[in-house]
Amino acid sequence: MKKLVSTLVLGVALAGCQTAPTEGAATQAAAAPAAAAAYVAPRGPDGKHPDLNGVWQVLNTANFNIEAHPASAAMQLRPGPYVPVPDARVVALGAVGAVPAGVGIVQGDGKIPYTAEALALRDENKADWINRDPEIKCYLPGVPRANYMPYPFQIFHSDKAVFFAYEYAGAVRNVFLDDPGEAPIDSWMGQSFGRWEGDTFVVEVTGLLSDTWLDRAGNHHGSTTKVVERYTPTSANTMRYEATIEDPETYTKPWKIAYNLYRRVGEDAQLQQFKCVEFVEELMYGHLRASPLPGPALEKSKQPLE
Repeated sequence: MKKLVSTLVLGVALAGCQTAPTEGAATQAAAAPAAAAAYVAPRGPDGKHPDLNGVWQVLNTANFNIEAHPASAAMQLRPGPYVPVPDARVVALGAVGAVPAGVGIVQGDGKIPYTAEALALRDENKADWINRDPEIKCYLPGVPRANYMPYPFQIFHSDKAVFFAYEYAGAVRNVFLDDPGEAPIDSWMGQSFGRWEGDTFVVEVTGLLSDTWLDRAGNHHGSTTKVVERYTPTSANTMRYEATIEDPETYTKPWKIAYNLYRRVGEDAQLQQFKCVEFVEELMYGHLRASPLPGPALEKSKQPLE
């Protein structure tokens, strides 16, 4: 009987220990938006709006897949005897080529609202990732992908101009502060027009090439895409990033992503050079050598010209 009573008492005590953190976490989660809303950022160069200057970076896995995803053996898989295994072209990468899990950044139900045709294309992209992902060829990443790649970017903010510089591929964005009208031509990084809504910097991005992807999982957009970004400081070294994406050719409705950006501080708060075009010359043009090197370049050189 004493053992039974002791067991019951211990169970109640453990249950109390388990419940308290959950309630505390819920309270903290509920208080977070209020705390962010109460934060007043230092004023920027114009003396009216927050100072966005600094080097910023994400701490998430969205560049692998912006939807929630488990860890997997590789970006590109093939059927195995029991479970999918890495494709032959990436198997040698081992754990370096694996995909870490992520909670995703797509808001709502966590799924991109593709049309049936666009969803089929996403699946085709994913199945042929090594040939299709523009990141592999060092093409400019587009928006919003540039902001959640695993490289820092820097915002230069004066009272008359806002400029984004990205470490990856030397990508840049000049944000117009006066409405420039319709983009004259589609481009990799599109055309950006910014304005302030209180302490939030809102940027409308149009004129994006459909060649850019949203991540390494084959998620994509079309040629009529419009991205509306929102940058809101939430503490001295954090900023909330939100973006609404609409493209009636590709999605059944507008949808939203959101995550935190973190300011880099200290001696590493600076961009390094990662102009990767020269790093993919062998991949893209090795087959054009007078004497192609053994491997994929040599095999490709034997194929008929496309």
